[in-house]
Amino acid sequence: MPSFTPQQLRKITADIFEAANVPSEDAQVVSQLLVDANLAGHDSHGVIRIPQYIGFMKAGQINPGAPMEVERESPSHALINGNWGFGQVIARKAMALAVQKAKSSTISAISIYNCNHIGRLGSYPMIAADEGLIGMVMVNAGGAGLTTAPFGGTDRRLATNPISIAVPTHNAEPIVLDITSSVVAQGKIRVAVNRGDSVPIGWLTNHKGEPTTDPRDLDGPPLGALLPLGGIAGHKGFGLALMIDVLTGALSGAGCSGSGNTRICNGTLMIAIDIAQFTPMEDFYRRVDELVAYVKASPLAPGFDEILVPGEIELRQEKRRSREGIPIDDETWRQIQETAASVGISALET
Repeated sequence: MPSFTPQQLRKITADIFEAANVPSEDAQVVSQLLVDANLAGHDSHGVIRIPQYIGFMKAGQINPGAPMEVERESPSHALINGNWGFGQVIARKAMALAVQKAKSSTISAISIYNCNHIGRLGSYPMIAADEGLIGMVMVNAGGAGLTTAPFGGTDRRLATNPISIAVPTHNAEPIVLDITSSVVAQGKIRVAVNRGDSVPIGWLTNHKGEPTTDPRDLDGPPLGALLPLGGIAGHKGFGLALMIDVLTGALSGAGCSGSGNTRICNGTLMIAIDIAQFTPMEDFYRRVDELVAYVKASPLAPGFDEILVPGEIELRQEKRRSREGIPIDDETWRQIQETAASVGISALET
């Protein structure tokens, strides 16, 4: 299993996209955000996506360099047509616009359609948190990418429909919630397949609706399904997924599950909130600090060494992988090399 520094992996990624005629600026953005996902330990949204994205380009589903078009706008909102550009490029620009509008209007909402996969959701609300704002992002798959069964059902009727919220703190290490409304992200199943790993019971079912630990059962054939978040209380994850479908797909026009769309996209809703318009920043930071300290002071359940708040695991993983390197499993590396060859790069350095 090869290991790379973040700089090495970013260069490899950017080189592949540039060789595929992606404008250099876009290639750098996509490379940065994919490797950032690997750094945070979210390999499901990292460079494992390179072959998928190149495949999308070859199929005409990504239009590299496409402009972000603001179709409707007010001081506090915008509807954006991504024109099928790279999701990471469109989403980063859109979040910057959300921050700009929130700073002048207290709160802003940005809705996006015709936008390809935007990658790890947590990357975008952190843009707001870095500016001292609260950021929120949620996406669906525009009616395609259905992988998740509804609570009480057996076949795929929803996408994983994730949501992420980032809150700034006094020490510049934001609290970042980044979750799917399914038990697990589809990409984590892909990682397990590439590594030859099994998965825990409760993640997915096979085509008969039976629990399985074989990640290959998800895509079959015949197709299995991911389960909604919550286990025996899976109605909660299902309800969350359904509402995210409405807020992202119906509001933007990207399309909801069941719309018949087959082109993978991320209908997206971004919200930014200017904290300082509600309460002094120091008071906000103090309240958040006190909340975190209170929660962490709970007596520990058996088998636990500490209580972690959202984002802490990722921050620790980022520091560790920055220091020790980012491991890429052999199958994923083989696929990346094969993709590089397909765009004219004969060899990649390890």
